[in-house]
Amino acid sequence: MSKMIIIDQAACTGCRQCELVCSVKHNGSANPARARISIVKWEREGFYLPMLCQQCREPACAAVCPKGALSRDDENDLVVWDEDRCIGCKMCVMACPFGAMSVDTRTGKVFKCDQCDGDPTCVAFCEAGALKYVESTTANLTKKRAHGARFSEIMRTT
Repeated sequence: MSKMIIIDQAACTGCRQCELVCSVKHNGSANPARARISIVKWEREGFYLPMLCQQCREPACAAVCPKGALSRDDENDLVVWDEDRCIGCKMCVMACPFGAMSVDTRTGKVFKCDQCDGDPTCVAFCEAGALKYVESTTANLTKKRAHGARFSEIMRTT
């Protein structure tokens, strides 16, 4: 069964710990600009949203890659990136509807979340519990329950 990282936006405190540990794991230095997850912050509203690759079933990034550097690995349920094939054209950056592709300013190539080969560091270090690594079916059920709770609240107030 496939697993995925799910985000509980309401639990995110904007601490950016996930960015730091991700960059250390993948690059050996604490540099959020080189992390495979990013926190989008709206300071005035107090709203923080972790953004990372959604491992799309039909990835737009892979569809536009002229060198086949991005492809779907159905066995592991991931969109994988081959650094050696990447030419740094950034077409995938423009195509990704989630803004999950990043550009390494040192190499000029792109990079994305690889879920740390099944043991996501960002999830392990998220003290607020905003990130969870769960079975895909569990993620679906969680979303359904959250939607049901919102609908129930709307019905009570009308």
